[in-house]
Amino acid sequence: MTTASHGLPAYKDSALPVDRRVEDLLSRMTLEEKAGQLFHSMLMMNPDGTPVTETDGSILPFTTPELIEGRFLTHFNLLGSYGAREMAMWQNAVQEMAAATRLGIPVTLSTDPRHSFTDNVGASFNAGAFSAWPEAIGLAAIGDPELVFAFADIMRREYLSVGFRVALHPQIDLATEPRWARQSGTFGSDAKLTGELVQAYVRGLQGEELGAGSVSAMVKHFPGGGPQKDGEDPHFAHGKEQIYPGGLREHHLEPFKAAIAAGCSQMMPYYGQPIGTDWEEVGFGFNKGVVTGLLREELGFQGIVCTDWGLLTDSVIFGEKHPARAWGLEHLSTAERTARSLEAGSDQFGGEQCPEVIVELVRSGRISESRIDESVRRLLREKFVLGLFENPYVDPDAAAQTVGRADFAAAGAAAQRRSLTVLTNTGGILPVTSGPASGKPKLYVKGVDEAVAAGYGDLVSDPAGADLAVLRLRTPHEPRTNIFESFFHSGSLAFPEPELTEILTLLDTVPTLVCINLERAAVIPEIAERAGALIADYGASDAALLDVAFGRAAAEGRLPFELPRSMEAVAASRPDVPNDTVDPVFPYGHGLRL
Repeated sequence: MTTASHGLPAYKDSALPVDRRVEDLLSRMTLEEKAGQLFHSMLMMNPDGTPVTETDGSILPFTTPELIEGRFLTHFNLLGSYGAREMAMWQNAVQEMAAATRLGIPVTLSTDPRHSFTDNVGASFNAGAFSAWPEAIGLAAIGDPELVFAFADIMRREYLSVGFRVALHPQIDLATEPRWARQSGTFGSDAKLTGELVQAYVRGLQGEELGAGSVSAMVKHFPGGGPQKDGEDPHFAHGKEQIYPGGLREHHLEPFKAAIAAGCSQMMPYYGQPIGTDWEEVGFGFNKGVVTGLLREELGFQGIVCTDWGLLTDSVIFGEKHPARAWGLEHLSTAERTARSLEAGSDQFGGEQCPEVIVELVRSGRISESRIDESVRRLLREKFVLGLFENPYVDPDAAAQTVGRADFAAAGAAAQRRSLTVLTNTGGILPVTSGPASGKPKLYVKGVDEAVAAGYGDLVSDPAGADLAVLRLRTPHEPRTNIFESFFHSGSLAFPEPELTEILTLLDTVPTLVCINLERAAVIPEIAERAGALIADYGASDAALLDVAFGRAAAEGRLPFELPRSMEAVAASRPDVPNDTVDPVFPYGHGLRL
């Protein structure tokens, strides 16, 4: 424990080397304060920018003061969408709360993706106040590392303005199982392209090296979460198995090697339980052979390893019980699971807030305090490198001017247009020019905002009286009764009856432009055959679609995964092998130019 020349504790002296500051702070911490650092939990905020000081326990079991002042947590991800000024005000209030604690360790705030169209409380939020871009899968459809770098740099500036210092992304799993719910957050099925894009993404967020102007990138989900059995997601017990029948385990590591080479600061192992490999059959967050043996020792990763959310304790989400995602270790106690994850090499537990378990593990002799110190050093070091001890506060006025700034929004809108992928133009209806009589086509629209469409044609209510119909669809999925699971679109990729017949009836009535949002690889052979034109989107506004349809903007996208011909072909494919279905309707990389 040392004191700087001007009387401040050494850890508060910005002139001293980071490692000295870390050791000084570590030496001052109680075991309870150290334990608090090992948890990266969730917060919500009141809409007016004030911290939550009351909770009904339906989503968050503790209030903000209980977590910061009572449990010594200093790492949080924010749930929900809010205004930029309010987010900035809230983060300042949270930092003030942290500054008032004994050691004044600043809070590190993180977020799931916030720049696109998907709204899933367990994975991402729609753009809201932020600039709106295609999903990551749409950036893959464009395939331009320079654009991804520009996007990540804009994201960095928007995040910094409201106080987010860790991005719980990018997600670089390979989209090799067509049914898997998380594909829209990936860069598609190609490992080489994913590697190129993740390097641009990490450098856009972090810069050439991590510093005061950086947002730390938590890359996920190591060692690649794409090969899920039957495409089910391991957030849920029925989706816990990860399999490699095609023998391509190493192939899924390629993007992570690229991310490490780019200097990513953090890594998140996935929930999945590997089956039928030489890895221990326990979830990756507990898997020493994967976290220490592969990630740390073989691949040389020296950064922070944070588990995915909810590995240790059972939880209640939307009033429904969910078991801890301790796949393969369900029989262990919370303390035993925690010890196994620490022994595996994890530094931090996502979505948990039980530091008392760490304290008891150390006091019982099950885990050494030196092991805890090892992880706390990494976590504190990043706070110092990010400049949080010097400048934890943000300017709400600047946040309001930065988030969703006109040039950022325009860049996102342009990317939406570029990402659109023209799959067919069988009827030669694109680009739309004019109607046969008035010069302005009569449009019938479904799934399209009529106020937007009115700027492109005269709207009619009966498709039989239209020159052109524009129909927007989403990839089908099977509804799940569990509220939380219902956000993760899984199961069949084919349109069920009577919905398919209704779609085809429209296509047979009037020349129709069909635009389908490909959050997964939809099975649409009949629609592809009978649509006048077919476009894929990955997060794009109605105006973006209509601008491309009417020749006002150019679509550049190419399919980031193949589109299968049938669910039988999907079921017969190998989940670890890219683009493995027989006779796809459209192959990987397909895309027309108008």
